[in-house]
Amino acid sequence: MEFKGNYVALITPFRNGEVDYKALEALVEHQIQGGVSGLVPCGTTGESPTLTHEEHDKVIEEVLRFASGRVPVIAGTGSNSTSEAIRLTRHAEEAGASAALVVSPYYNKPSQEGLLAHFEAIANATSLPIILYQIPGRCSIEISLETITKLAEHPGIQAIKEATGNLGNVSEIRRRTDLQILSGDDNLTLPIISLGGSGVISVLSNLLPHQISSLVQAGLEGNMKEALILHESLFPLMRAMFLETNPQPIKTALAVQGFCAEEFRLPLIPMSQKNRKELLRILEETLPNLTNS
Repeated sequence: MEFKGNYVALITPFRNGEVDYKALEALVEHQIQGGVSGLVPCGTTGESPTLTHEEHDKVIEEVLRFASGRVPVIAGTGSNSTSEAIRLTRHAEEAGASAALVVSPYYNKPSQEGLLAHFEAIANATSLPIILYQIPGRCSIEISLETITKLAEHPGIQAIKEATGNLGNVSEIRRRTDLQILSGDDNLTLPIISLGGSGVISVLSNLLPHQISSLVQAGLEGNMKEALILHESLFPLMRAMFLETNPQPIKTALAVQGFCAEEFRLPLIPMSQKNRKELLRILEETLPNLTNS
C-alpha cells in the first residue's frame, strides 16, 4: 500500500464521559472535505489508552462507517501486550481498515529482540499493512535502526511513523530500507519530506485539514517555495499543539472552534489557564490568515 499525503491523527471527542459519535462524524467529514489522504483513529491523539476495548473497536468501526470508503482508515492497534495488539489488529482488519498503526510496546521496555518478536508476531497475524510507530518520548524505548532494518524485510511491514525528532534517523531508514516514512511531528513534516518522506500523520490537521494537506502536497510535488510559505504560516500553531501534552491543546482548539466539548479522560485534564490563554492568543493571531488564504 502506498502511504502518501496527510493522514489525520483523529481526536476522540467525549461528552459527559462517553464517546461523542456525533462530534466524531462531523470531524471525519471536516477532514474529508479538507482533502486528507486518510484517517487515523485510536492513536495517541485519540486518547487510546483510556478507551475501553469495546470503545476502541467501536470508534474504528464508526470512523469506517463515516468515511464510507472515501479515504483509507489506518487503525491504531498498538498495545504493550502483543496478544492484545494482535486482537485489535485482527478486529480492524475484519472491520475493513486499510492498514494498522502499531506503536512500540510501552512500559515493559523489551529488548531489541523482544521488539522484533513483538512486531513480527503482529504482522504474521494479519494481512493488513503495518506502519511501525516510533515514539520513544511516549514509550521509553527506541526501535534501533538495526531492528527497523530487520523488520523492513517482513512484507507486511511497509511504513514507519517517525517521531524521534532525529532527522538523521530518516536518512538512515531511507538508506537501509524501502519503508515509507511518515512524519510523526507536524513541525518536521516539511524537513522529513525533503529527505524522502512521504507525508505526515498530523495532529494539527484536526483543525486545519486543508492547510496541512496543501503543505504536504506542495512538498511532495517539489514546490518547496510554496511549501516553505505554508510551513512558516502554520509553524506557530504546530508548536502550540505541544504547549501541553497532546491531545490537550488540539482538543482545546477544536472545542473553541465548536467541534467538540473541551473534555478529556483522566489522567489528562484541561490545560492550565496560562497555557490555554497562550493557545487562544496564537489561534486568534494565526487562524484568520490561515482560513482566508
